[in-house]
Amino acid sequence: LKEVEGRIYSIAKDQYGCRFLQRRFDEGVAEDLQKIFEEIIDHIVDLMTDPFGNYLVQKLLEVCTEDQRLEILRVVCSGDELISISLNMHGTRAVQKLIETLKSPEQVSMITSSLEQGIVILIKDLNGNHVVQRCLQRLGNEENQFIFDAAAQHCVEVGTHRHGCCVLQRCVDFSKGVQKERLVGEIAANALVLSQDQYGNYVVQYILDEAPWIAPEVMAQLEGHHAHLAMQKFSSNVVEKCLKQGADDKRARIIHELTKSAFLGQLLQDPFANYVIQCALTVTKGALHASLVEAIRPHLPALRSSPYGKRILCRTNLKKA
Repeated sequence: LKEVEGRIYSIAKDQYGCRFLQRRFDEGVAEDLQKIFEEIIDHIVDLMTDPFGNYLVQKLLEVCTEDQRLEILRVVCSGDELISISLNMHGTRAVQKLIETLKSPEQVSMITSSLEQGIVILIKDLNGNHVVQRCLQRLGNEENQFIFDAAAQHCVEVGTHRHGCCVLQRCVDFSKGVQKERLVGEIAANALVLSQDQYGNYVVQYILDEAPWIAPEVMAQLEGHHAHLAMQKFSSNVVEKCLKQGADDKRARIIHELTKSAFLGQLLQDPFANYVIQCALTVTKGALHASLVEAIRPHLPALRSSPYGKRILCRTNLKKA
C-alpha cells in the first residue's frame, strides 16, 4: 500500500487497482483501511458512480468504522448528491449497499431526508427505483413514511409509469395499517384513470388481489363505464378481475350495465370485450346467468360469422341455440 500512497484515488478507478485495494480491506488491517479512507473520502461521490470505484465503496461500507460511515454519509447527503448518485447505473448499487449497512437512527434519518427531496424522480427512474425498493426492504415502516406519502400523493403519475407501477405495488406490500389504507384508498379513488393505462391497470388489479376489502370502492369508481372499459385492451382486464372477485350484488350490477348497454352487440364481437362477456358467463349462475344468456340471444346470428363472437357461442348453452 505504501507504494501507491498519494495515488489511491486514481488507482481505485482502475479495474486491477480497485481489486488490489479491496484485498487490503479483506486483510483487515486498520491502518490500511484508514489510509485508503483518508485518500478517497473527498472523492467518494465520484467513486460511487465509477464503473470500478463503486465496488471499492461497497466493500468499504462493509468494513468501515462507524465514524467513517458517518463521514461518508455527511459527504453524500449534502445538497442533492445522493439523488444524483442514485440515478446513476453504478451509483445505485453503492447507495443500496449504504442503505443495507446503516447502523443507527441518525444515519437512517440522514439518508431518508436526502432521498425525500427527489423521491418521485427516484421512483420513476430505471436506477433510482431500486434505491427506493431497498429502503422498503431494509428500513422500518415509520422510516419509510416519506415513500408511502409520495406514492399516495402521486399515485397516478407513479402508477402509470413503467418503473413506478412496480414500486407502487411494493409500497402496497410493505405498508401497514393507516399507511396501507391511505395508499390503497388513493389508488381506488383513481381507478378509472389507472385502469385504462398500460401500467396502471396492473396496479388496480394488484390492490384487488392484495386488499380485497377495497373492491367495492374500485367498482364504484368504474360504475357507469364498464362497457367502455371492456372494449379497451388494458381496462378489460380490470373488468374481468372485478367480475371474478366482486360480491354477488356488485357482479350483478356490472353485468346489468353490460347487458343494458346500447353497445352490447359491439361488445360481443369486440377483440377485448368478448373476453369480458366470456368471463361473465363463467362466473354467473342461476337467474343472473339466465338473464345474461337471454340478452345475448338476439345477437346470435351476428356472432356466428364473427371470429370473436364464436368464442361466446362456445360458452354454456348458447352453442346449441
